[in-house]
Amino acid sequence: MGLCETLRYPGGCASTFERGGTRYESGATLFSGFAPHQFFDRLRSRHELEFEFCPLDPVVTLRTDEFVLPVSSSREDFLLALTSLDGVPEQATLRFFEDQRRVADALWALFDDEDLLPPLGPRSVLRHIGRVGTYLPLLPLVGQPVEKLLARHGLSECRPLRTYLDAVCQITIQASASSAEAPFALAAIDYFFRGTGHIEGGVGTLAWAMARAFERHGGTLMLSNRVKSLELHAGGCRVETRRGTLHAERVIANLTPHALRRLMQLEPGSNRRLDTLASQVEDGWGAAMLYWKVSDQVLTQSSVDPLRSAHERGPFHLQLVGDSDGPLMEGNHVFCSVSGAEERRGGPGERTVTVSTHVPMRSYRGAENPGEYIDRVHERMRQTIRQRSPELAEACVGEMTASPRTFERFTGRDFGYVGGIPRTHGWSHYRSLGPTSPAASVFLIGDSVFPGQSTLATALGGARLAASLLGSRGA
Repeated sequence: MGLCETLRYPGGCASTFERGGTRYESGATLFSGFAPHQFFDRLRSRHELEFEFCPLDPVVTLRTDEFVLPVSSSREDFLLALTSLDGVPEQATLRFFEDQRRVADALWALFDDEDLLPPLGPRSVLRHIGRVGTYLPLLPLVGQPVEKLLARHGLSECRPLRTYLDAVCQITIQASASSAEAPFALAAIDYFFRGTGHIEGGVGTLAWAMARAFERHGGTLMLSNRVKSLELHAGGCRVETRRGTLHAERVIANLTPHALRRLMQLEPGSNRRLDTLASQVEDGWGAAMLYWKVSDQVLTQSSVDPLRSAHERGPFHLQLVGDSDGPLMEGNHVFCSVSGAEERRGGPGERTVTVSTHVPMRSYRGAENPGEYIDRVHERMRQTIRQRSPELAEACVGEMTASPRTFERFTGRDFGYVGGIPRTHGWSHYRSLGPTSPAASVFLIGDSVFPGQSTLATALGGARLAASLLGSRGA
C-alpha cells in the first residue's frame, strides 16, 4: 500500500505547518471522537499512536454583541448556562434539547461503531434492524430544516438559542439553523459533548502518529509527491506522480470531486456522480484565515474576560460574532483556536492563534477583484476580534493571512473549497450514504461524501472503506 501526499507533512487541511520557526494549525477547529472507547481512542490503543489529547471545559466560549456563553463538555452544565441567559425560556429549551439528544444518540452511535457505516455486510444490516427503534425519532425530521423543531417548541424567536445554533451548525455542517437538514444539525449540536477537545502540539501530531502507524503496518508514505493524473487500465490504475509512475489495483482519493475529476481527465458531463458532487460543493465555502503570534504575558494578564482565570495558560477556543443580526460569514463570525503556553509553538513567551471565517465561494469566485474582497474580509475579522476578544487583539505581535487561493496552492483543493457540501435540508443527502466510486477501481472519500465534514468523519469514512476493501480480498 502506498500513500501519496502533496505536502511535505501529513494531514492536509487537518495539519500543523511551520513558518519562521512557529507552528500553526492549518485551520481553526476542535477535534472529537477522543473519549474512552470512541474512534480515535480505539485507534490510539490498537496502533499505539503517540499523541496527547486535552479535554477542555469550556470546550469553546461563544461571545456575541448580546451575550457570552461558555459551552461546557457537560450537557447539563451547558444547558444550565444557556437557560440562565436573558430571553431563554427554560422548560421549552430543555424539551427541545431532549428531542435533540434522542436524535444525536441514534446518529452518534455510527461514529462510535464504524461497523454500522456503509458499506454494509449482512451482520451490519442485522444490527441496524435491531436498532430500528432508536431511528424512529429521525423519521418526522428527514427532509426538514431544524427550524421546524424550534417552531414546534415555540423557540423560533429565542435569539440566544438561534445564534448558538447558527454558530454551531455553521462550523459543523456548513449551514444556518434555518436551512440545515434537521437530523444532521441535531447530531452536530452534540459535537461539544462527544470527546471533543485539543491535540497537544497541534493536530499535525495526530496526523504524524497515524502516518507512522501506516508505515509500521507495511505502508509506504510518500510525502511531497503530488499526484498529477490517474489513468484507468485493465489491471487497475496508472498513477502519474511528481516522483514517477505508480501502478495500483485500487485508488482511494481523499480529494474534492473537482480534483478527482481533473486527475482522471474527465470533462464535466462525463461522470454524473462527480458532476453532482462538484455542483453541491460549489454552493459551499472557502475560508479566509489569520495566523497570529500573541504574547503569553499580555494574554494571561488581561482582565477582559471574567469567565477565564488570569492564571490559565492552557489552550482555548473562541467563537466570536460581531453582529448577531448579520450572516455568520465573511468575518462577522470567526473561530479562534489558541495554543497552550506550554506547547512552545513559537518564540519564548509566544502562543499561536489560528482564526478562520467562512467565505461563500460563489461570492469569492464571482468577485471582480478577489484579492480586494479577501482584504475586506480580513479587516472584518480583525474588527470582530477587537470587539469580542480585545485581549487577543492586544496580545497580537505578528500576523500572516491566507485565502482560498492559499488553500488551493498548499493543499491542492481546487479553487480552495473547504468544508465539503453544506447539509441544507432535503432528501438529496440520503441518496448515497456510502462510498462514491466514479470508476471500478477508484473510490472518493473525504468531506464531500458520507459521513461528511470533520476530522472524525473523514477518518471514519476512510477507515470503513479500507476495511471493506481489505475484507473483500480476504485480508
